Amino acid sequence: MEEHHGLNYVRTEMLGEQAPPVSEVGAVRWVRENLFSGWVNTILTVISLAVIAWAVMAIGPWLLNSVWEAESLAQCREILTAAGAVNEHGTFGACWGVINDRWHQLLFGFYPPELYWRPILAFVLMLIALAPVLFPNVPRKWLFFSVAYPFIGFFLLWGGTVWLPLMIAAGFVVGYIAARLTSGYSTLITSAAAIIAPLIWWFYLMGPVTEALHSVIPIGLEVVPSNDFGGFMLSIIIGVTGIVLSLPLGILLALGRQSNMPLIKTICVVFIEFVRGVPLITLLFTASLLLNYFLPPGTNFDLILRVIIMVTLFATAYMAEVIRGGLAALPNGQYEAADALGLDYWKAQRLIIMPQALKISIPGIVNTFIGLFKDTTLVVFIGLLDPIGLSSAIRASSDWQGIYWELFIFIGAIFWIFCFGMSRYSMYLERRLKTDHR
Repeated sequence: MEEHHGLNYVRTEMLGEQAPPVSEVGAVRWVRENLFSGWVNTILTVISLAVIAWAVMAIGPWLLNSVWEAESLAQCREILTAAGAVNEHGTFGACWGVINDRWHQLLFGFYPPELYWRPILAFVLMLIALAPVLFPNVPRKWLFFSVAYPFIGFFLLWGGTVWLPLMIAAGFVVGYIAARLTSGYSTLITSAAAIIAPLIWWFYLMGPVTEALHSVIPIGLEVVPSNDFGGFMLSIIIGVTGIVLSLPLGILLALGRQSNMPLIKTICVVFIEFVRGVPLITLLFTASLLLNYFLPPGTNFDLILRVIIMVTLFATAYMAEVIRGGLAALPNGQYEAADALGLDYWKAQRLIIMPQALKISIPGIVNTFIGLFKDTTLVVFIGLLDPIGLSSAIRASSDWQGIYWELFIFIGAIFWIFCFGMSRYSMYLERRLKTDHR
């Protein structure tokens, strides 16, 4: 047998598994790859750690010396002085007693305390109504409650006769009947009938019918005027209503802008470009001062309702452009496939085009929603007391004159919770609709 010179050793047994190097696993690897991967990254990491350390050393003692039980800023300072939380500038500590003392005002405005159960119930029912829209596991039959909720929420928040929200809902039935009766004519005539008939009902016929029904069957809740609304309750009412209404209206505007009918396209383009070119605060002043001039004489149009209309129109214009971007991102083959299947325009949009366009547009849609919710703070300029407006009223009182950071930290934290929740949901929705890997 021929010898193999130079082959000194051949292993005859398998080596056991060895632990990987410490620098290649766990937190050490993450730190090395993400924080110290190069000299630029290392410098930025050191600077960031220094800023964080400075912020903790500056803010930490202020938060640690917090006072939660106080009825005024003076009492809060007395407690801090007794605890020795004093520096060269005076007392040093967070006075959260203002939140403990005025939390109900920041949440509900001047809504009557004995009726707090009504906005709380309206908020809980809102979450139930949104559940079948946001989550696919919720039974679809709950959508009937989602459709009915706006009228239930209106009745709970404002009160009054129960016939008013029912007659408002009846206006949509009138529009549906008008559309069915004119379905044999052109699309333009059908659309005009579906819009004009409810407007005639709401502005001219609904009032007398509601009064007649209430005189026969007087059922209702105690009326709460809009002047008593405020705080986060007001921001949620305006924000959620604008979000819910702007999406379907934005879809219609985006489709109208791509329409082959010159009149429809021109109206949509003019509306979108005009609204997007005007600041929201201008539209709010219009809602506050000018909108009543365009209504029939003697019409009492609630200020909050006027603000909701303007905020919705403003968000609709931006939503239309976001959705138009999603439509433009679809290849022409999708439209051709819909035509090849023999689908009409609306079936093609509902079954093929719009689901894909909305999936593409999810980040832009949620971004518009978040911006709209934060823009509700602008209503303070037309006299509505949102959380920012209430903070100014609280700081103007003799008990809390001079308080500042605690109020705005609390308001900012609540807004952050809502906006962060919307961003997390959008990420969940993107993951659920990501079907390209399947």
